[in-house]
Amino acid sequence: MSNPRRRRGTALTAALLGAALVLTACGGDTEPTTDTAAAAKTRTVTAGNGAVEIPAAPQRVVALGNTTQPFIDIGGKPVGVTELSASELDPIPAEQKATYEAATKLGADTAEVDLEKLAGLKPDLILVQVPDDEFEGIKKQLEAVAPTLFWGLDTEWKAFADALAQAGNLTDALSQQKTQFQDKIAKIKQTYPAIIADTKFVAVDRWDNSDPGTFVISDFGCIEIAQGDIGLNAPKAAAGADPLGWTNLPFEQIAGLSKYDAILYPVDAAGQPKKAFAPVVESNTWKTLSTVTSGHALGVFCPGNNSYGPVLQYLDSLDRALAALPAKK
Repeated sequence: MSNPRRRRGTALTAALLGAALVLTACGGDTEPTTDTAAAAKTRTVTAGNGAVEIPAAPQRVVALGNTTQPFIDIGGKPVGVTELSASELDPIPAEQKATYEAATKLGADTAEVDLEKLAGLKPDLILVQVPDDEFEGIKKQLEAVAPTLFWGLDTEWKAFADALAQAGNLTDALSQQKTQFQDKIAKIKQTYPAIIADTKFVAVDRWDNSDPGTFVISDFGCIEIAQGDIGLNAPKAAAGADPLGWTNLPFEQIAGLSKYDAILYPVDAAGQPKKAFAPVVESNTWKTLSTVTSGHALGVFCPGNNSYGPVLQYLDSLDRALAALPAKK
């Protein structure tokens, strides 16, 4: 009896070899256009998997894992992507949704990516950000199709945006986003200096997979931007310790939030408590917190924190929240 897993591997190898042959044949028989001539020039880029020679101006980019939304956010137009969730897709601008919809969907995530379909797209560059062990499982298959740039999940978001822009030859678009980011940061710091200096904030959240009756004090994600770039005073784990946001706290500890001057909690684009966090705001303990009854609990929308577009939306929401914060008595 044949082994189905081996049979799939044989078919995949054939497909990858076939795609490589097609690419080679196209390169020999087709008169190069301006774009393909530019793409034929190469440069060396260093990513998490080392120095990789890539086209100077890649034309057919596949974006896998966490690269999909950030690459589109800086103006990239990938030919293939892994799928975005509804919560990731809803907040992005219409033109970016159109770019995403036009790309071939290769799977719900990189662990399920259809490598045969990917090879059929004939990419000249593959971008991928996934856990290290997940990349190791598909590294050889991806690199057999096209130059592949990999980043681990611990890559700092600004460095990640820089790397994607360099890889995709999209640095002009990124420069505009960086200018907007610096302008918004400066505006918030200039508008609320006393609040930033004198207010003890705490950012709370609740994950989709949290245990029932629990919440977290969050110290990663968008709050890192509020702390690091703006200077908000909010709790974070000691250097080298696990993030506070990994520790589920029972609802009995909601009352302890009253020791902070202001609470930042997650809301959706419409300003309603995030679905996973709704049980917290519906609890009697939350409703009777002095911080809540005095108007010092602020809903803030964070659509993402790994590219400038979502971060700019977060800064707008934080700006509005700080403007609504009642003065101290």
